[in-house]
Amino acid sequence: MDSNHGQAKDAGKHGLGDVKALVFDVFGTVVDWRSSVSADLAAFGQRKGIEADWVAFADAWRAGYVPGMDRVREGARPWANIDVLHRERLDVLLDEFGIEGLDEAEKDYLNRAWHRLSGWPDTVPGLTRLKQRYILSTFSNGSVPCLIGMARHAGLPWDAIYSADVVRHFKPDPRIYRGVIGFLGLHPHEVMLVAAHNGDLRHGRSHGMRTAYVNRPTEYGPKQSKDRAAESDWDVVVSSMTELADRLC
Repeated sequence: MDSNHGQAKDAGKHGLGDVKALVFDVFGTVVDWRSSVSADLAAFGQRKGIEADWVAFADAWRAGYVPGMDRVREGARPWANIDVLHRERLDVLLDEFGIEGLDEAEKDYLNRAWHRLSGWPDTVPGLTRLKQRYILSTFSNGSVPCLIGMARHAGLPWDAIYSADVVRHFKPDPRIYRGVIGFLGLHPHEVMLVAAHNGDLRHGRSHGMRTAYVNRPTEYGPKQSKDRAAESDWDVVVSSMTELADRLC
């Protein structure tokens, strides 16, 4: 029997009461990256007297996220974390948007906009309640410095920071899913993956993790075309972190 199938089947033998830790996809699920990045860029532009469509800039920046990781996944380049990939994309976009004259310190500051993301309004209240019962950890392709900076900026009450940096592989590589289970010293059915992305949850379930879908239908703006609803019978389906706390606490 395929080991992943066996793990998923075994998870069905256990109830949600066996869950000891919640691990969270961060970008889009926990934090509102689109509003945060565009506002951060707009504030910088205002200080520097630079005019641009900063929402379009944020969207274009995020659009480089998966292609950048794919080059690493496919072996087209050595391991590089998200901070490096974001910076490479930033340099391209500054040229495309005709933004000139920034020094290295200013470019580094802009790149760290991803370290200064704010949570959705329900995030901190929900996580604070969930923390009373569960171990809370990040489960993200973001870098460790990015996730720490974000936690300090947004007041995210993590017990642990786990990212692709730990195993040097991006989701959906199986090593990052298996890695977080081992990182916490738990069994797969004792770990619940919380995400706004159906694909992430599918991979988590295949490794025996429990699953919670948090609906974020405007992560990519009002015209978002994917992940607008749950696409499977996830263990829990909610519309906010506070609702997740209502369900689990």
